[in-house]
Amino acid sequence: MNRKVILGIGAHPDDLDFTAAGTIAKWVKEGATAYYIIATDGSRGSDDPKMTHDKLIKIREEEQKAAAGILGVSEVFFLSHADTQLVPDEKLKEQIVRYIRKLKPDIVITLSPDLFFKPSENYDGYVNHTDHRAIAVAVMDCVFPLARDRLTYLNHESEGLTPHKVKELLFMNLTDPEYIVDITDTFDKKLAALGAHKSQFKDLEALKKRQTARAERFGKERGYKYAENFTRIILP
Repeated sequence: MNRKVILGIGAHPDDLDFTAAGTIAKWVKEGATAYYIIATDGSRGSDDPKMTHDKLIKIREEEQKAAAGILGVSEVFFLSHADTQLVPDEKLKEQIVRYIRKLKPDIVITLSPDLFFKPSENYDGYVNHTDHRAIAVAVMDCVFPLARDRLTYLNHESEGLTPHKVKELLFMNLTDPEYIVDITDTFDKKLAALGAHKSQFKDLEALKKRQTARAERFGKERGYKYAENFTRIILP
């Protein structure tokens, strides 16, 4: 991986740690520089009757910073859109394009734009969060063509930001094995990063058990102990 720049873009604090933390830690260990963008403030994710929006925002930002530190992520940028209200509009896209042009990532990692729901298999069926779908669509559009085209958000030139072509786009993939990354040596960091999000998990051991089973399932496809899986797009 050497000196490549990796940009992970998620909807909420913890999204990227669920889907790509082992991969990001692996690539940082190999010499890459990594950054996170978190689009929403995470202010809805609590059933504590004493919790407030403002308090939760601060808690979740600190948790995400701690998790990023475990993985070796250089900096986390918070866009502070309201949790559960994210839409892939021009405001969001312009913000993301600005960071792409500023950071010049070789690889962008985000959630899945085509995952709306997952049918039940034993206990793990779910409906994909509306913010997850919104950030995935926005990031896809920003990577191609918005960040590439000079005449899109031409005001960026006055800030010294020039168009940028991302080389690879990775979408999280929790189902069909496609682009599998060996995270055996960094799986402990993934679990530690998830553990930093204390406000989100009542049973951390159960979470670790589920994550271990998933990592083993993808690892088995390539003969690895633990792995993460993505849909990979190499852009011309």
